[in-house]
Amino acid sequence: MTIAKKLQSYIDGKGIAYDTVAHNRTATSSQAAQAAHIPGSKLAKSVVVHHETGYVLAVVPSTHRIELSRLQDMMEKRLGLASEDEIGSLFFDCDIGAVPPVGSAYDVPVILDKSLGDAKEVYFEGGDHRTLVHVSGADFLNLMKDARVASFSHPS
Repeated sequence: MTIAKKLQSYIDGKGIAYDTVAHNRTATSSQAAQAAHIPGSKLAKSVVVHHETGYVLAVVPSTHRIELSRLQDMMEKRLGLASEDEIGSLFFDCDIGAVPPVGSAYDVPVILDKSLGDAKEVYFEGGDHRTLVHVSGADFLNLMKDARVASFSHPS
């Protein structure tokens, strides 16, 4: 697999330039950063959380952990991690654990951690465990333009 078709179609539709970085199969975002020889701080990690009325995609650097209580306070909703079945139905053309941060492509709202806002370049999962998508920081912010930006993570 390369990048997920729905993601590719969305990025292409926005006219955003990107390239892909192939790497050996990995299980975590920090392993993906190592395998692709990129700093983990430049790899956007996506975490799908659910609440009583739907889902939100929390996006943080792979070097950070989400502070779920802080995110709950900001959203004023009880949050929990989405199950693999829930993730599979939302991101149907992606492997579990390789969800791209571009929630708009899948009609899932995004909350973006402020720490990714000034990155010069960003990498993110393309929908499988072997491919990263690489975009400029400005293009990443363009892809995230509908996202709410807040501080809700800390370095792990």
